[in-house]
Amino acid sequence: MARMIKEEEYAAKRNQIIDVAQRLIYTKGYEQMTIQDVLQGAQMSKGAFYHYFDSKQLLLSALIDRMMDEVEQLIVEIASDPDLPALEKLRRFFNDTAVWKTERKAILFPIMLVWYSDENTVVRQRLIATAIERLGPLFAQIVEQGVREGVMTNPFPEDIAGLLYTMFQIIGESLVKLLLAPEPMPDRWERLEHTFAFFSDTLERLLGAPQGSLPLMDLNLLKEWMVAPQAEPDSAEALAVS
Repeated sequence: MARMIKEEEYAAKRNQIIDVAQRLIYTKGYEQMTIQDVLQGAQMSKGAFYHYFDSKQLLLSALIDRMMDEVEQLIVEIASDPDLPALEKLRRFFNDTAVWKTERKAILFPIMLVWYSDENTVVRQRLIATAIERLGPLFAQIVEQGVREGVMTNPFPEDIAGLLYTMFQIIGESLVKLLLAPEPMPDRWERLEHTFAFFSDTLERLLGAPQGSLPLMDLNLLKEWMVAPQAEPDSAEALAVS
């Protein structure tokens, strides 16, 4: 029993350190974050920190793994549903991800600039590489199902994840530029609509899916991002992968 309690205490403290690192990455950027920043945020000594992580790089790996756990759980649930057609699985993944982000807009809005800044290039690259490795087989499974159902024609389902996540990264950067661009921008909404229409069309062509079958985001959700959010207390919740 004592061993179990110690393991739970260790896991809880480790998660606390990861939470602190996540907040710092979102507010300062990974390159600017120092071990000393983490020590102050977690209220611990350097010796205690190295009991949990050997380096800043391993702390980053732990954060990315935890973020991937959350996304992987969502995709596994959708991909393994025997009653969902392949196109519906992708639509549900895009919609659930968009809803998750929109519900946390007040938290995500102020950190988007930092997330997509040069200081977090390493984090984004590592996140994409990990996503391709861990989530690629799940997307391949859905695409293979789509080919069997006759609604997709891409002959390389196992290789599709890399292109998908590269595209998701570009979409995120495009969204941030449009949402946070200096005023005035009278055609902001038209540009947003065009951006999502373009990438939805690109995705459909990439998968060989019917035109109009895979909208990346509901326009009503997209409109909510046009309204500046009210400030909310700080949170350690992650920016979504896609």
